[in-house]
Amino acid sequence: MPGSTTANAAAHEVIIRREWCKGCELCVEVCKPRVLEMEGIYAVVANPDVCTGCRLCELLCPDFAIDVNDISEKSSDG
Repeated sequence: MPGSTTANAAAHEVIIRREWCKGCELCVEVCKPRVLEMEGIYAVVANPDVCTGCRLCELLCPDFAIDVNDISEKSSDG
């Protein structure tokens, strides 16, 4: 998806829609494992391997710019 940042962790995929992100930094502040960081005025996935899948970033994003998907569900579907 153009304009998006995607990362795969062991069991989770974090997608940030850059065109929806207003750079409020809420997601970066609530992410205790430090998966996300700011790159200029946008949040990006910096450390995907430490994502716990808690979805706090997704739930607290005021612009719905973040999706956290469980990729183990995707692989077991097929």
